[in-house]
Amino acid sequence: MAGAAGPAAGPGTAGGDGDDSLYPIAVLIDELRNEDVQLRLNSIKKLSTIALALGVERTRTELLPFLTDTIYDEDEVLLALAEQLGNFTGLVGGPDFAHCLLDSVRLLAVEACVSIAELLSQDDLETLVMPTLRQAAEDKSWRVRYMVADKFSELQKAVGPKITLNDLIPAFQSLLKDCEAEVRAAAAHKVKELCENLPIEGRDTIIMNQILPYIKELVSDTNQHVKSALASVIMGLSTILGKENTVEHLLPLFLAQLKDECPEVRLNIISNLDCVNEVIGIRQLSQSLLPAIVELAEDAKWRVRLAIIEYMPLLAGQLGVEFFDEKLNSLCMAWLVDHVYAIREAATNNLMKLVQKFGTEWAQNTIVPKVLVMADDPNYLHRMTTLFCINALSGACGQEITTKQMLPIVLKMAGDQVANVRFNVAKSLQKIGPILDIDALQGEVKSVLQKLGQDEDMDVKYFAQEALTVLALA
Repeated sequence: MAGAAGPAAGPGTAGGDGDDSLYPIAVLIDELRNEDVQLRLNSIKKLSTIALALGVERTRTELLPFLTDTIYDEDEVLLALAEQLGNFTGLVGGPDFAHCLLDSVRLLAVEACVSIAELLSQDDLETLVMPTLRQAAEDKSWRVRYMVADKFSELQKAVGPKITLNDLIPAFQSLLKDCEAEVRAAAAHKVKELCENLPIEGRDTIIMNQILPYIKELVSDTNQHVKSALASVIMGLSTILGKENTVEHLLPLFLAQLKDECPEVRLNIISNLDCVNEVIGIRQLSQSLLPAIVELAEDAKWRVRLAIIEYMPLLAGQLGVEFFDEKLNSLCMAWLVDHVYAIREAATNNLMKLVQKFGTEWAQNTIVPKVLVMADDPNYLHRMTTLFCINALSGACGQEITTKQMLPIVLKMAGDQVANVRFNVAKSLQKIGPILDIDALQGEVKSVLQKLGQDEDMDVKYFAQEALTVLALA
């Protein structure tokens, strides 16, 4: 670090003969020169104290030049300094002297430019702010470039449409192609806001010609955080660009991201399908994106299938019950007989969430009959899945459906030839018991559990006796 003299370097320095009231300032100035980063950070947080003690003129003529000469530092220190100086307008004499701040520290070009730009005329912006901002967008420190990306929306609003078109869009293009993934991700997050804030006249042309080519590259970025950041906002462009451009130019990008290997990218696309639905309509959506979802749902890799199952309640909420029943219901039922247990388990939980979303009447008419049919499946694993579904659905469906539709099937399965099915009957009765009405519990349920308690299989006996005890039927 440079050893420049501080603003209190005559009277008031530590050990000097001047005004003792300036001694704390001298200590802070010494800390700014200290080799210990934490001490420098602590001193920076107290800069406003120094500025208040020095007054506006000495802050402008001594403190700011001192900071410029002395603190060419680690990125962490520069970040802290920029944050402090962003609030310094009043401490240098108000808006008329705000330009002094822009000459101080390179990181200030971002943190302070937002607040200062709002105070200046267009001419002053061009001469005082933009040179510094252009430099910041190309700064050697990725943190400075990151901050330009992170503050882009505020900068755009502060400088106005003319400077945005002439200067900010080229800068934004550079940030979207930055060598650092953190910078690209921060810029990708701002894509929708940038486009929204462009002047409506000519906006589509600007987006299509100057922004979209860069977005296309980010869709296949090597960094998953960049792709995820883009996926979280890209669907919002459809409402800006309209149906024709969405179908022709955006849907292929959505499709690519829907098939991305990163789960977060896929989730961000599925989470925002309603944006696209509003613009292109459910039929167009089903013809374009739905086949990709179905393809993933039937993927050979079970983890891919699992990911789509987990998104299904969200997707159902986006598309509505009618569309869901027409296009996706059969998928959800097919997962119940998947050869991988984790898929069957997830599919069971998925049904419960769908019932919570669409209601008990839908469950009674659409889901429960299909689940109960599986009780007669030749594969005992599928018969057990029926019990698991009943366990999951009973709470969401309530007493009447559970007692009248589900319970008879569970009781019938108590006579299954496979012991694993029988002891799962006992576990199911224990699970749904609290939901059933007292007559059913004291009558058929108790009788069946007592019979299972005498079963030849030790596991069946154990779980039946446990159920009788838990349900206070013993």
